[in-house]
Amino acid sequence: MPQLSAIILAAGKGTRMRSDLPKVAHVVNDRPMVNWVVEACAQAGSTKIVVVVGYQRDVVKSCLAGVSYQGVTIEYALQEEQLGTGHAVRSAEGCFKDLAGDTFVLAGDGPLIRAATLRTLLERHRSTGASAALATSVIADPSGYGRIVRDASGRFSAIVEEKHCTPAQKAVREVNPSYYCFRTAELFECLRDVKRNEGSGEYYITDVPSLMLERGRRVEVIDAVPAEDVLSINTPEQLAEVDAVLRAREPRLASSGGARSGGAR
Repeated sequence: MPQLSAIILAAGKGTRMRSDLPKVAHVVNDRPMVNWVVEACAQAGSTKIVVVVGYQRDVVKSCLAGVSYQGVTIEYALQEEQLGTGHAVRSAEGCFKDLAGDTFVLAGDGPLIRAATLRTLLERHRSTGASAALATSVIADPSGYGRIVRDASGRFSAIVEEKHCTPAQKAVREVNPSYYCFRTAELFECLRDVKRNEGSGEYYITDVPSLMLERGRRVEVIDAVPAEDVLSINTPEQLAEVDAVLRAREPRLASSGGARSGGAR
């Protein structure tokens, strides 16, 4: 099988958390939230996991100190400036001397992620020969999320951030929870052509699937993320809500040989 890698975005501060800790270092169900994402990637078959760090990078690294999975390497890439998700992913390119295979791109602040969801996403990506595949979710209240726009035949057309949505697009309940799988070489090829957003001055990973479409490549979407897994963590109150969800899950996500680490608190 082709090599399967993962890039986990963990460079942000999380200013609304009312804490000096990096957001991904906050603990849910006894572990830093980034650890849950790393574990899901390992369980889904990733043999190379690159964690993109920035703000208080040593704290984030300490969360994963001692965590290991058989056959999996964990590496770190530094995002010097906070210039958006596209810039963060591109910061990891130096970790990929061999661009063969496929790569998940995921947010490090999504501890509700499930390995089963990633396996479903990967299966769609590989079985269709897509350059990119996105796992989406249909939720009751899509406020604040980028909407998935499909064409008349139901295929992916674009990701539209809420502030740019038309009234019809705002009514769409299928959202982008930031679960991506790309052919590695095509991901970095397209990232070089992502333009800086005029409003924010940042580079967005959400522009990559549209660029691929423009180049005649196949982009797949699959509604595979359970609605409860889309819960955002931006405040201490939301952190407590996600903690309760993880504690209530049965059976609990197994460690698959990974060392349990409490990390920074």
